[in-house]
Amino acid sequence: MKTVPPEVHTRTTNDSFGHFAATASGWLGSKWAFAAAAGVIVVWAALGPIFHYSDTWQLVINTGTTIVTFLMVFLIQNTQNRDARAINLKLNELIRAIDKARDQMIDIENLSDLELDELQARYEAIKAACNEREAKVKHHAQQN
Repeated sequence: MKTVPPEVHTRTTNDSFGHFAATASGWLGSKWAFAAAAGVIVVWAALGPIFHYSDTWQLVINTGTTIVTFLMVFLIQNTQNRDARAINLKLNELIRAIDKARDQMIDIENLSDLELDELQARYEAIKAACNEREAKVKHHAQQN
């Protein structure tokens, strides 16, 4: 029986790239992947004196890390997109389930930046009014 580290347990997806990305991000985000990467660097550094710290010796690590970084950007972005979508859907469900919540808040991630700025300004005004009320209550309590 194959044992899988807990970091690697992934959600199922219907598309093959999504499944690959979820599985790969689980493995590559584990402590074992970090240990392997650190081991590669230690071996590379130990080989420095043997190769007289040559340009080729330096190019090996530079090329390797560049390729890995390039591929990881896409993998991480795929995982982040899926996570953000799931969080937004969960928030939409909470908004829908709470009677006093405003249903207009559902799917606000699809609004333009200008619309989001207006919404943010509205909530900042609400917060300022709340802070003002709290200050008045505190001031009134201190006078009594």
